[in-house]
Amino acid sequence: MNRANPDDLVDLLGRWASGRGPLYLLLAARLRTLVDDGVLPPGGQLPPDRVLAARLAVGRGTVVAAYELLQQEGRVVRRQGSGTRVAPSDLSATRTADGVAANPLMLHLLDAPDGVRLLTCAAPDDPPQALFEAYQEAGARVAELRDLGYQPAGEPSLREALARYYSARGVPTTAGQIMVTTGAQQALTLLAGLLVAPGDTVLTESPTYPGALEVFRHAAAVVKPVDLTHDQARPAVRERPALVYCVPTARNPDGAIMDDAGRRRLAALAAEHDVPLIDDEVRAELCFSGGTPAPVAAFGAGEQVVTVGSLSKLVWGGLRVGWIRAAAPLVSRLARLRAVHDLGGEVFSQLAAVALLRRLDEVRDARVRVLRRRHDHLCAELRARLPSWTFEPARGGQTIWVRLPRGDADSFAQVALRHGVAVPPGRSFDPLGGQADRLRLHFLFSEEESSRAVRDLAAAWAAYDGGRKPVSRHALVV
Repeated sequence: MNRANPDDLVDLLGRWASGRGPLYLLLAARLRTLVDDGVLPPGGQLPPDRVLAARLAVGRGTVVAAYELLQQEGRVVRRQGSGTRVAPSDLSATRTADGVAANPLMLHLLDAPDGVRLLTCAAPDDPPQALFEAYQEAGARVAELRDLGYQPAGEPSLREALARYYSARGVPTTAGQIMVTTGAQQALTLLAGLLVAPGDTVLTESPTYPGALEVFRHAAAVVKPVDLTHDQARPAVRERPALVYCVPTARNPDGAIMDDAGRRRLAALAAEHDVPLIDDEVRAELCFSGGTPAPVAAFGAGEQVVTVGSLSKLVWGGLRVGWIRAAAPLVSRLARLRAVHDLGGEVFSQLAAVALLRRLDEVRDARVRVLRRRHDHLCAELRARLPSWTFEPARGGQTIWVRLPRGDADSFAQVALRHGVAVPPGRSFDPLGGQADRLRLHFLFSEEESSRAVRDLAAAWAAYDGGRKPVSRHALVV
């Protein structure tokens, strides 16, 4: 349908206002579902603010706030004179078969275009020999198992191995403080499901991991950006948000690393105001300095800090083993919640993870050597072929954060796609849809493939930059 009939839309919205939280969040959540499921098709025009507000018997401000939130997420486009429309299909978030919203960055995983180099999802596709050997060892151990294999909190030997891992990093940990998950994304989803109610505030950095932003939006939270590196965060934390989410080590997207003073300040803030703080350590073992900084939990004696980790960035994207380190009572609650959904993770991979953790130094050192070399190569190629683009070299991780000198990243991404390269625009990394002049680029390709990708980006930039006027940050097209 090109224009949503107000009465038909009211029927589709159903009992949208029956949940908890501010009305604009509840309305945005229901509209988000209708967009993601394709009920409201790309390009379809939504009713004007006043018209929909009258039909729903709410203030116009409720509809405006809901529309504005969806615009920040890239699900709708609002322009003066032409109203509010559902964003083009390449920008609208989609849904997986189980109904969970997928970030726009992950669309190419669900429907990969032919002949396009994907600079969108950053995960290694070249598993080390150690992974195959770990699976061989796991196969021998499976033959010895004599239980059902249902372990909502995780396979006991892996929980013990992870407890030893954190204890060795200066955070005394027992197996009861560890919960194994199907990747870090499930860890974040479970934590949001337990700790966040509709209308709650969640504080994040900007830029930050977009998968986390989608989790918090799915929970109908109010996601606010805050600078966690300075005392400016104190007033925001003092207002008692539901949780604080941060990536202190090898941050996605820019590879930044927070110093010890910043980690100590975060731990103290969480303890002082009794606010849960999620320390996302998925890339913590990928620091180019060779050392792995201590987790935030090492800087405080309280139980507010929750640590999330994974092997998917260190070993292989298909190794879906992640974990949560938290206070034992919280782990027990998470395990009960997880049991409702899937009774526990796949045991074979968890046993392989035990073997991999024993060889962690070997696996990490090999991966970091490759990443550092490919990082340096990508930076050199960008400086040579795209000298007007600016960036800070990463200190770890798998990605760099690039600033375009003009225009916006959303419109450039469309041109880049026509030149055979898919790049993630910056707005996906900001809770408010900002960072419009930024791109994230990963350095997981081989040097040869990376050179070809930069060559194609340079051709796309020449086509995009040739006499065009700067594009509005709200021209959300990819």
